[in-house]
Amino acid sequence: MTEYTVEFVGTGESIQVTDKQTILKACIEEGIAQEYSCRVGMCLACSAEILEGDVVQPAARGLTEEESEEYALTCMARPQSDLKLKRGVYPPSIEEDAASAAAAADDD
Repeated sequence: MTEYTVEFVGTGESIQVTDKQTILKACIEEGIAQEYSCRVGMCLACSAEILEGDVVQPAARGLTEEESEEYALTCMARPQSDLKLKRGVYPPSIEEDAASAAAAADDD
């Protein structure tokens, strides 16, 4: 089991996470306030932009294949190296969905 440092850019927070542990689980254990909801890789509430490093997240069904290279769903992501993450940044697919929903609401 290998341990990696996960740094949350802009917050001054960092934690140690093993390659067998999800980033979200480590955050909860360390008392770091990381947003989440479904905990099964679908809702994207826990997403973070990957600024540096690599993760494995085979069950992150809410992300496209391209997005999974640039974003981590912390409820599914396990580090494969030291990481720098920016929390609260959502992939383009969720931004597009939100814009479509807003446009539909305006049409009503």
